[in-house]
Amino acid sequence: MTPALRPLLAGNWKMNGTASALATLDAIAEGITRLPDVFDTLLCTPATLVHRAASAAKASRIQIGGQDCHTGQAGAHTGDVSADMLADCGAHFVIVGHSERRADHAETDGLVCRKAQAAIASGLTAIICIGETGGEKAEGKTLAVVERQLLKSVPDSATAQNVVIAYEPVWAIGTGLTPTVEDVASVHRFIRDHLAARFGAEGAGMRLLYGGSVKGANAHELMAIDHVDGALVGGASLKADDFLAIARAFPALAKA
Repeated sequence: MTPALRPLLAGNWKMNGTASALATLDAIAEGITRLPDVFDTLLCTPATLVHRAASAAKASRIQIGGQDCHTGQAGAHTGDVSADMLADCGAHFVIVGHSERRADHAETDGLVCRKAQAAIASGLTAIICIGETGGEKAEGKTLAVVERQLLKSVPDSATAQNVVIAYEPVWAIGTGLTPTVEDVASVHRFIRDHLAARFGAEGAGMRLLYGGSVKGANAHELMAIDHVDGALVGGASLKADDFLAIARAFPALAKA
């Protein structure tokens, strides 16, 4: 982890969860209270649950976020959700540029940047996702892809307070595969150097999350890597026991 940065454990429920899933949020919130207050915890729920989740989590250490937002704050965009709407529902964060949005909805780096700008304008923290595909990795293009996405997806208005970067190698998401410790360390060091060169102290202070098949069994090893300041967790965030198994890695690291 990066010294002096408070880690962030973020869960992405994706297109999962109805009202009954709030019981999982309650169980996670209860489990988090039993752990030392040395890290932040976030759950990004479907838009249909953001308001109820924010209400349920109000007295807990859990913060709530959205999973996407439109570039505009209002307008004739049937079915879309604006950053203002998420903030009004009680969200504090929003994920933008997740690989599933980039792939399924053909989202470009430029569009991701505009979404991040909209999130920042609404007072939300944007979690900007980046990462290479399996094909790009095989061609040795990992750092080139990461650099391009950082340059074009991260707005000039980014600060340590309003932007978090999540590195999620696409080939590792939901597959059970994870990069080697050396590979994660190399990419996160590259990201940190890039952000520090572009944004100075603000870039040095941005939290960098790793995502891609993070689970209780590997969380401590992954979170102990330099410049890995937390995790963006998919499937394992849908079950309280699985998510809390990851959370237990953070207090142990704080003591190291």
